Amino acid sequence: MDALYLHGGCRPESVVQGERYRFTLLTSRLVRIEYSQDGVFEDRPSQLAVNRAFDVPSFNVQDTPVGLEIHTEHLSLFYDKGPLSPGGLSIKVRSACRGIYSTWRYGEALTENLGGTARTLDQADGAVPLEPGVQSRLQGYSVLDDSASLLLLEDGWVAPRREGTVDLYFFGYGYAYQECIRDFFRLSGSTPLLPRYALGNWWSRFYPYSAEDYETLMDRFQEEGVPLSVAVLDMDWHITDVDPGDGKGWTGYTWNRALIPRPAEFLESLHDRGLKVTLNLHPAEGVQPHEEQYAAAARALGRDGENRAPIPFDFCDPAFVRTYFECLLRPLEKDGVDFWWIDWQQGEAARLPGADPLWLLNHFHFLESAAQGKRPMIFSRYAGPGSHRYPVGFSGDSIISWASLDFQPFFTATAANIGYGWWSHDIGGHCGGRKDEELMVRWAQFGVFSPIMRLHSTSNLFNGKEPWKFGEPACGILKRFLRLRHQLIPYLYTLNWRCSQEGVLPIRPMYYDCPDQEAAYEVPNQYAFGEELLVCPVTAPADPELGLGHTVAWLPERLYFDFFTGMRYHGCRKLNLYRPLDLIPVLAPAGAIVPLTAEEEAVRNGTALPVHMDVRIFGGRSGSFELYEDDGESTAYQSGASAVTRYEFHWGSVENASFQIIPGPDPAGVRPQKRQHTLAFVGVNDMDGIEVEAGGDPVSFSHKFDPARNALILDLFPLDSASTVIVRFPGPLVLAKNAVDHRIFELLNGMRIDYEGKDRIYRCISHSNGADYAFCELQTMGLTSGVLNAIAEILFAQ
Repeated sequence: MDALYLHGGCRPESVVQGERYRFTLLTSRLVRIEYSQDGVFEDRPSQLAVNRAFDVPSFNVQDTPVGLEIHTEHLSLFYDKGPLSPGGLSIKVRSACRGIYSTWRYGEALTENLGGTARTLDQADGAVPLEPGVQSRLQGYSVLDDSASLLLLEDGWVAPRREGTVDLYFFGYGYAYQECIRDFFRLSGSTPLLPRYALGNWWSRFYPYSAEDYETLMDRFQEEGVPLSVAVLDMDWHITDVDPGDGKGWTGYTWNRALIPRPAEFLESLHDRGLKVTLNLHPAEGVQPHEEQYAAAARALGRDGENRAPIPFDFCDPAFVRTYFECLLRPLEKDGVDFWWIDWQQGEAARLPGADPLWLLNHFHFLESAAQGKRPMIFSRYAGPGSHRYPVGFSGDSIISWASLDFQPFFTATAANIGYGWWSHDIGGHCGGRKDEELMVRWAQFGVFSPIMRLHSTSNLFNGKEPWKFGEPACGILKRFLRLRHQLIPYLYTLNWRCSQEGVLPIRPMYYDCPDQEAAYEVPNQYAFGEELLVCPVTAPADPELGLGHTVAWLPERLYFDFFTGMRYHGCRKLNLYRPLDLIPVLAPAGAIVPLTAEEEAVRNGTALPVHMDVRIFGGRSGSFELYEDDGESTAYQSGASAVTRYEFHWGSVENASFQIIPGPDPAGVRPQKRQHTLAFVGVNDMDGIEVEAGGDPVSFSHKFDPARNALILDLFPLDSASTVIVRFPGPLVLAKNAVDHRIFELLNGMRIDYEGKDRIYRCISHSNGADYAFCELQTMGLTSGVLNAIAEILFAQ
């Protein structure tokens, strides 16, 4: 590709230009709009746009002395060739959307945007306003203003814009939400591939741990069978009790040796426990004279260190940026710090026009991380469109409340509309609130099925998120779900790869796949978790009478199975879902394949590639899944050091069913040499006469059936991971019926209603001639709507 294109330039054939205006047709739906009074235009990449070398779309131009028209397959642009104005520039969108009239006029407010994300949830106790994304259901278009953002130079530095220019990007995609996001990523850069360790459980707390206390805590997690992958040290790792003349101690770069006397040994001990380590930074106060690195920083900047004057923070100064990394952070990285938590909270003002200190911190930290030859990784706050290039995102210090939890699933999924896929929340909440076992469990369950799972709390002595600080059954449930998070890592890492390579976000609102369905917009807390799972977190307290959490779900047209229980549901409807404290609604469509780490391996720290795979295959339809693996940490994958294993399931509605494990090339030996597989075919009847072969030869296996979730389970003993494995069934698999009586008994057993009433309900259902008859009779018993709705979910699921 021409070097010009690599630095932000577009293809000349895409441009329609006059003396003071320039339109660039990037796609048939995406247009760059520029206006410059002096006729000078900008081709360098910017914070928002790092690539404009799109293929040239088909378009035609009608140019007359009084006006200009540009027509593509999906939109028409009208411009009077004068200064930009609402009457002089408009774009009509022809892409399908909800609105009848979809015409944008320059300068108008975007009132019907589906929303993007927000900079922070600090002190949020519920919903906060969202910045716009690039999706609009009603208007079918959105606009991102890039007029004031910084320009990116070839040497990695930045430059301000020239004043008095307009630089806009018009997205006219209508319902084509996924295509819109893919093109947004092409324009703004892809999301980097996260290190594998980022997808495990993070332990984080704002608390003055000593090294000994922290090591003891990490050992306790292992004794309890709770795996972790990241150890987060909040600000007390550094000296905070300083002379008032040296600031407030919020910023710091010097180890607090009263707590951590031998930092390198301490970090090595955490590494030996299978953990990566991040330290919190609040860099706003610059470098104070009490810091161990002060003299070196002063010399590097040519300052007189003898006068002990503080060195101000200035990320608009290349010399300070260089000193910040070389003198302040690299000595700490030599001690063993793996990546940084950049906790900037001091606004958006900087001396360079258009510069946001947070964005500058994210940008230069990410470049510095990459320059060290490792897979770049930072943990920081959102700094506007284009921030997806610098994951992971820290959403801030939320209040401990049901309102906070209720907002986070919607907030996380909606961030897809601005391409921001890797939010990390304070799971369990940061501060305030009161002890509430139910809230903690529900928050952790959401965290397990969210992009990043990070337990966190403030320093209040009573506010720790250790599972054993909660009574039973909450403690046992928390531990089980934290283990499940590490079981999910093979699936999550594949989502990570798809996000980076294909622009498919790990979490997406329901309307992405069903944009013309009204119901898809009516379940804001429900989301797609990859392609194989739908998640409906419980975000409100249980009904006291039922003892069950409740959520309203919408299922597109298909069969679905509960991921945990195997219960089957018909789709194409909205329905009430009820769950006890130890479950949340996670649904897999027919044909879904979800690869997991076997539970016995998921109790260990770290995120090593599993030797024993637990693969869940959901009946009712054929399906496939490609498992992506690499070393999880280096950049060797960019040179082909990776492996893909394809799982293929043939349902066999008439002919014989089969399942295959097909390993692709593995030139770097990424996979374990041998692998054991447990295959669970969920939602089907048992069957004998199954045969398994590996590399063309028959192999032995064990076979059992789990009636609780209608799962036919095959245990394949360790086999050469390079061999193709084929499971052949003697006929078509058959869907199992839901165990209605069993489910109803469990439901009633947990309800807090009178025993005689339970008995009447159960006898009515178990002795009826069908669900319709039973429900008609139940309606005569004076039962509350909650009881009736919970029973109806089971009776009418399939």
